[in-house]
Amino acid sequence: MAWFLEKYETILFVILPYFALVTLPFVSIIRYKRRPFTYTSRASQTIENRRHFLAVVPFHIGILVVLVGHLLAFFIPGGLLAWNSRPIRLYALEVTGLAFAVLTLVGMVAVIARRLGNDNLKQVTTTMDWVLYALLLVQVILGVSVAVFNRWGSSWFATVLTPYLWSLFALRPDTSFITGLPTLTKLHIVNAYLIFLIFPYTRLVHMLVAPFPYIWRKPQVVRWYRPAPSGVAAASKGFETRA
Repeated sequence: MAWFLEKYETILFVILPYFALVTLPFVSIIRYKRRPFTYTSRASQTIENRRHFLAVVPFHIGILVVLVGHLLAFFIPGGLLAWNSRPIRLYALEVTGLAFAVLTLVGMVAVIARRLGNDNLKQVTTTMDWVLYALLLVQVILGVSVAVFNRWGSSWFATVLTPYLWSLFALRPDTSFITGLPTLTKLHIVNAYLIFLIFPYTRLVHMLVAPFPYIWRKPQVVRWYRPAPSGVAAASKGFETRA
């Protein structure tokens, strides 16, 4: 694997990220214009709501904290390195990051297991969705592995990966920063690009559309026209009597 990453370094760490960053907004916009109704989560939370909660909440909490850590290393590397200058703070940050990465892994496994074990969910899950779930699972496993075997990631991210990523945005890609990185870390980077590449083809694309209209939309009035079940009617009557 190491020789493959070195041989195709330009393709994997220069061409692939640019291709993914162009594909993500381009395909997302076209899909939104031509097939707007595909921008939906299809209310999977209504199916086995308890299992949905136990699976999605740990994943969301874990992935959000991990992403915030990556963004801090990207936007304020100097501040992060200053924080890590004290060993106790470095240890605390690394242990916290690993803990939330493991939480993400537990949630990711639960999400996939729930979807595999429910026929209704499998019917609304496309092939590209499964590919994305597989890539996400691999990404989290790689992230945990990097944290365990290539320690002090918060520091070398700020000093190695941040300059490389900024060189991509500056349109002057410089792969010399990542040439000496361990194989696990390189795989983690490449897998991230693959996730960005296929993301707009999956159901998770609905994450790009925030429900801002709900802020100013008038309250929705729901009327129930069917006769209420006897138990509900009796309970309502009892409540009215007590009131």
